[in-house]
Amino acid sequence: MTTPALLPLSGRRIPTLPPGASSFSHHRATLRLSEKFILLLILSAFVTLCFGAFFFLPDSSKHKRFDLGLEDVLIPHIEPNKEARLPGVPIIHGQGAHDEHRHREEEESLRSKIRADHERALEEAKEKLRKSREELRAEIQTEKNRVAQDLKKKEAGARALPPVPMPKLVGINDGDPGDPEIREKRDKIREMMKHAWGSYRQYGWGHNELKPLAKKGHSTNIFGNSQMGATIVDALDTLYVMGLHSEFKDGQEWVEQNLDFSVNAEVSVFEVNIRFIGGLLAAYYLSGQEVFKVKATQLAEKLLPAFNTPTGIPWAMVNLKSGVGRNWGWASAGSSILAEFGTLHMEFVHLSYLTGNPAYYEKVMHIRKLLAKMDRPNGLYPNYLNPRTGRWGQHHTSVGGLGDSFYEYLLKAWLMSDKTDMEARKTYDDAIEAIERHLIRKSSSGLTFIGEWKNGHLERKMGHLTCFAGGMFALGADGSPGDKAGHYLQLGAEIAHTCHESYDRTVLKLGPEAFKFDSGLEAVAVRQNEKYYILRPEVIETYWYMWRFTHDPKYRQWGWEAAQAIDKYCRVSGGFSGIKDVYSSTPAYDDVQQSFFLAETLKYLYLLFSSDDLLPLENWVFNTEAHPLPVLHLGNITLPGSNTQRVIICFLPLGTPESILASIVSKQFRNCFLYLYFY
Repeated sequence: MTTPALLPLSGRRIPTLPPGASSFSHHRATLRLSEKFILLLILSAFVTLCFGAFFFLPDSSKHKRFDLGLEDVLIPHIEPNKEARLPGVPIIHGQGAHDEHRHREEEESLRSKIRADHERALEEAKEKLRKSREELRAEIQTEKNRVAQDLKKKEAGARALPPVPMPKLVGINDGDPGDPEIREKRDKIREMMKHAWGSYRQYGWGHNELKPLAKKGHSTNIFGNSQMGATIVDALDTLYVMGLHSEFKDGQEWVEQNLDFSVNAEVSVFEVNIRFIGGLLAAYYLSGQEVFKVKATQLAEKLLPAFNTPTGIPWAMVNLKSGVGRNWGWASAGSSILAEFGTLHMEFVHLSYLTGNPAYYEKVMHIRKLLAKMDRPNGLYPNYLNPRTGRWGQHHTSVGGLGDSFYEYLLKAWLMSDKTDMEARKTYDDAIEAIERHLIRKSSSGLTFIGEWKNGHLERKMGHLTCFAGGMFALGADGSPGDKAGHYLQLGAEIAHTCHESYDRTVLKLGPEAFKFDSGLEAVAVRQNEKYYILRPEVIETYWYMWRFTHDPKYRQWGWEAAQAIDKYCRVSGGFSGIKDVYSSTPAYDDVQQSFFLAETLKYLYLLFSSDDLLPLENWVFNTEAHPLPVLHLGNITLPGSNTQRVIICFLPLGTPESILASIVSKQFRNCFLYLYFY
């Protein structure tokens, strides 16, 4: 959000002064901050002195009580022997005079204290007047720093989160592929990560992202105007998985000492959730360091006001300090975006699990219930939903930008629940069936692609973001209705092939942002603003999933081709940069090292050349920013400090009391020790 800039003094309309006239009055009309501060001190001292004068006036009935008895509040006035005169109260010899004397002493003591306070205030005001502008500014900054430190201490001393059963963590180390050639490629990916991280550490530390050519920090409006160290938080789990523990420790220390969410910044709820909360939760589960869980919870509390809408559909943006939310100005008639409000489930379920606070789970389940009640044109979910009216905006459906991760999180909600959230699975299956019917087509040469549905018309264009769907189809193949598991694994392979073609048909062997299948063109970008590559991970993500499920060596080969192209064309001395035109042999750089390059692209490449026992998919589910979160296995949750005690927790599906009871007595839930049901 931009703020109006002050015009230079020469640009303002200033009345012309007659010769010899003083310019002093003009300068008095535009007081500076330091002058306002001094005048405020003088005024407050004057008011305090006048107010205090009441207490030094002679005792008289008209001054004893004023303004609703304020004097009695400040200086109690006791009438002699008042208590002794009350009916029924015995008079004790000598007590009245003693009490009167004691109260007069207390009154005089209070008067002396007030007088001393006034004199001290006057001396402080005089002292301020004698100081220079620079000294006053230094004092103000010192006071600000002190207040900030007090706030941090208060947060650090806040109530500790309750202990919860820790999911059994499997496959967080090693992953040695065994094959020396594959190991060498994996080592190369680790070296690329060290170059990206080291450059950021040197030139952009603490900033959200890096400008590798300018060698300075960079940020975008999704993070507001604050420097929240997005690259640090986004990269933590990648560093840990790669065994770069020294670099991980540097990141942890920055988080402990500098990551502060009490800032006046308007941020994207979606981006902050997937990058920061997802990154912090993953770092906590991998390392066990409590600071990451605490920080994730602090940030999550700052996001909750975004849900204060008439429908419960959150705003796209929220101010972390004020809690005021709003939507993007370009989104259809002030709508919220499907891929944004539909990509909160994984992180929010884990927040409820770790904190014991059901509010996070209730928020995302409310979204699901609301969507389930709505009509969907052709069974498709439009990308826009108005949070005030609860009605769809423009009828535009996409599995790429604006829609993508909504479908991803339906599937992953089922996987993360140890495949017990059948409502999420059915919603996913129904959505994919409609997508197959209306959006998936084959080109004239046989390339399978996923188009975009706009007001009843299919646009034969596929975005780089859409390429993640190949991996999603493969991941969701097991558990598909009927005998469709093989079909969806094959569909994933076809999408992977199409996206590889979009890379292979460029000069740099890096894929464009979007490519068309129309007018004789296939898997090729047409517009200039679609020819860029900004270090995106989606194609490599699909290669990795396809490798895990098929072990077809072509996926590792395709991944290595992409890694070599990135290292050759995107690498610069100050890190890695995006490319403006992948069809040009002399590419220009966009001078941005995206945080997701470290969080996703390099992580997926590293996993592609690792063994399957590193972060196995039976135990981990990756959020849409590639941050791994553990599956909540029903019989796999061990209480902290115990090697034997098991607690089996079951998240019951929503429904009527009869259906809930049926779930409890069913075979699927019969071994549960604790049932969790939010309504």
